[in-house]
Amino acid sequence: MDNDVLFAQFVREHTTQLLRSAYLLTGSASSAEDLVQETLLRLYPKWDRVMAAEIPLAYVRRSLVNGFLNQQRRPASRELVLEELPERPDDRDLGTDVTTRDLVWRLLATLPDRQRAALVLRFYHDLNDDEIAVYLNCRLGTVRSLISRGLASLRQTHAPAGER
Repeated sequence: MDNDVLFAQFVREHTTQLLRSAYLLTGSASSAEDLVQETLLRLYPKWDRVMAAEIPLAYVRRSLVNGFLNQQRRPASRELVLEELPERPDDRDLGTDVTTRDLVWRLLATLPDRQRAALVLRFYHDLNDDEIAVYLNCRLGTVRSLISRGLASLRQTHAPAGER
């Protein structure tokens, strides 16, 4: 098959998954869309290499994570994180799901980028330590340390005042 056809087919099949991952990493739908688009743009010229990978989705997902980590290293990409989000003009009551998602995102946003990436890959994508090490380009022990420290930080942040 032609690379253009393979690329278009891949995008149709996996964009939703990639957008979810990017959203969990960036915390913003528009930033997630930008990240996915930049990743796919960067990979398109070498699509034959992507398709030659054992698992093309894993190749693209790793590129997505690397793109996110590289963005975070640039000083111009720092976003202002507010303690409380401004009120939305919308009167909808979205219930417990939104409250939980918001809490998870706010907790993830408190973590350093690599810890956040490791936790997203572990608990959202259900990857094992070896796979995460490949995505983050680090040793197995580093993955375990990132996850352990990230979870400890989340527990400390979310623990009731009397339990800290």
